[in-house]
Amino acid sequence: MDFSLSEFQGMLADSVGKFVDNEYSFARRMANADSSTGYGEDTWASFCELGWTALPFPEADGGLDGGPLETMLLMQQFGRGLVVEPYLANIVLAGGVLCRAANAAQKARWLQPIIAGDLQAALAIAEPQNRYDHAAVETRAVRDGDTWVIDGKKSVVFNGGNADLFVIPAESDGISLFALASDTPGIDVQRYRTVDGSTAADITLSGVRVDDGALLGAAGEGLATFDAVIDDAILAVAAEAVGIMQALTDKTVEYCKNRVQFGVPIGSFQALQHRMVDMLTASEQSYSLLLWATMACADRTDEAKRAVSAIKYQVGTAGKLVGQEAIQLHGGMGMSWEVDVGHYFKRLTVIGQILGNADWHLDRLLD
Repeated sequence: MDFSLSEFQGMLADSVGKFVDNEYSFARRMANADSSTGYGEDTWASFCELGWTALPFPEADGGLDGGPLETMLLMQQFGRGLVVEPYLANIVLAGGVLCRAANAAQKARWLQPIIAGDLQAALAIAEPQNRYDHAAVETRAVRDGDTWVIDGKKSVVFNGGNADLFVIPAESDGISLFALASDTPGIDVQRYRTVDGSTAADITLSGVRVDDGALLGAAGEGLATFDAVIDDAILAVAAEAVGIMQALTDKTVEYCKNRVQFGVPIGSFQALQHRMVDMLTASEQSYSLLLWATMACADRTDEAKRAVSAIKYQVGTAGKLVGQEAIQLHGGMGMSWEVDVGHYFKRLTVIGQILGNADWHLDRLLD
């Protein structure tokens, strides 16, 4: 199997890596996370100028015709840089639904402004009762003459507090997908910070009334689209987790080379060397499984679903090991707010819980 990158893929990985190394310092990341929006608006504008927001979309929609591999390369570097900007929410999730389900007029109205950076969007996946079963939707859309009336609750909506547009799955004899402006009457948004420095929101929809122009695709036939987008998102956060694990391993090895105890670097202690090898092994195993999952999804093989659950299980378990070892080998420094190690671990912890935790995906693999 050929694992070499194309010229475009190599240029993409190189450009994102250079941006992370030269333009996205930890101090800048923290300043972006502490802003009123929870991300850097100038940084997001740079993403748009560099074409990254157009990456996964077809050329016909104003995109660069990228696929799962290109998204993997970008998200892996974003993980290494601990990027806080809402790429997952805007591009992978909300943009993914619009790309698959919206008609030409809807794409011109919503998708192209998202690509240009003129519109913030969010896909409401979770509900208070459905845990990780995103198909168990209790939010209901009822036909009333020429309009739809939507009622329900959505929880932990990534980028929900900043979104100008919500993509809402609702039950209507099957899953229907609706695009709603955030200022639509009947929508209440409760914004909050999450433990990893990002933002999310809980959304309540009470008698929200919209016409057919808000319906994405055919009524009751949105589950396949919803399901495919969730798989894309799992691959994206898995790639981010692999980038984080690689960064934590490198930072821990470097720290142990320089931290002196009893007159020698602690990296010379055999017991600590074994623990760093365990970190490296977990990181490399995760990267290998990520490659398999990404290619399975890119080629749309019969193993794609299993591969997605396998990589989510792997990063959930390996991420916990790598993060804990990094914290422990850094000692008190690993827990301090001013050092990036603890923030990497927080993000790994969140990735391990969203879109199905390790136990949930292990059960799905067994099924």
